[in-house]
Amino acid sequence: MTPWLVLADDLTGAADCAIAFARRGAETVVTWGDGDAGAAPVLAVDADSRRLSASAAAERQCAVLAARRRPGQHLYKKIDSTLRGQPAAETAALLAALRRDGSPRLALVAPAFPATGRTTEGGRVLVGGAPLEQTPLWARDHTYPTGRLPDVLAAATLRSGVVPLDQVRRGAGPVRGIVTAALAENCDAIVCDAATEDDLRLIAEATLPLADRLLFVGTGGLAAALARLALPDAIPAAPVPPTRGSVLTVVGSVAEVSRAAAAHLVETGRVHAVTVAESVLRGTADPGLAQALAGRIEAAIDQGDVLVTTEYGAGSDLGHGGEVAQRLAALVAPAARKAGGLVATGGDTVCALLAQIGVTGIRLADEVEPGVPLGVTVGAVALPIATKAGGFGSDATLARCLDRLHQTSAEQKG
Repeated sequence: MTPWLVLADDLTGAADCAIAFARRGAETVVTWGDGDAGAAPVLAVDADSRRLSASAAAERQCAVLAARRRPGQHLYKKIDSTLRGQPAAETAALLAALRRDGSPRLALVAPAFPATGRTTEGGRVLVGGAPLEQTPLWARDHTYPTGRLPDVLAAATLRSGVVPLDQVRRGAGPVRGIVTAALAENCDAIVCDAATEDDLRLIAEATLPLADRLLFVGTGGLAAALARLALPDAIPAAPVPPTRGSVLTVVGSVAEVSRAAAAHLVETGRVHAVTVAESVLRGTADPGLAQALAGRIEAAIDQGDVLVTTEYGAGSDLGHGGEVAQRLAALVAPAARKAGGLVATGGDTVCALLAQIGVTGIRLADEVEPGVPLGVTVGAVALPIATKAGGFGSDATLARCLDRLHQTSAEQKG
């Protein structure tokens, strides 16, 4: 198979994009920093650039491209489905780097992920049918003044056009013609509308034959469509080994859907719940309180499944996500080393926690549900792990992750 390199700005995004290839039987590894991925044909790299400035994020992405690119790879730039971080600056920098050899290259932008409620219409990102700008996700964290993709790309001086939904639905041939014309005209980017998985299938059929001249820019939605086309004869991935011991679930995301899923998990009565005070996360609490919490979490994991959440309210200030994630990771690392499996939400949280326990990558295998990949850690310890971007899922998602890790989900019982 043709190898793929996926460049992401956070860890959960790298995983929920690359899982599409693992589910089709391709050996797929997610890594970060200098982590060794071996000879895996599909490599997804977390550049850890979500919280950087536009210029720093662009530089970080190009450094990863230079270090990880191999001859013959198709290239996929994974962006956040709600446009967090610096997707325009990163795309512009990668496009410039790829064009330096004199070859024409176009960014094919299709961030829709219908399975998680993200669609694109009129070049605008919608969440659950509503404009992105009207959602709590946007209110809490956004980079651009609009969710209209041509305007977002223009912020990085990228000239782009839009293939509207009615044109996408004319079929792969017409879409390919539009993209080929854009390449001939040295256009920087083409934004493709998509509201269903069938729309993404048409986009994939139109553009995969042009992959050596494209930089695919999207989420797990387009990645899944490309993987189905590139790997038509799916071979089941190696099964994730059953969890042996308690599962540690860590919810570092402040997204409403992750908070609701944590609350639902507590209501089931199946976990010992520990809440970490905001003062501990900000480093303003007495050090003894942090030590006591770490000991409490470690003791609880010896008794059964544990859920760790962070205190968060209307007046909370958890804006320094990297520092917060590092403190949370330090608290839960002793318990993580004893756990039989991990569930974690939020890219900063997952990366910080895994680094604390000597993990350098995740070998992906399957999905618990769309956007929630399942795999086994690589490095100092080999643990089953499910990761979830903060804004994905439903109230029941974390409970389903526990079911899957304990191998007691409904489909396995049957």
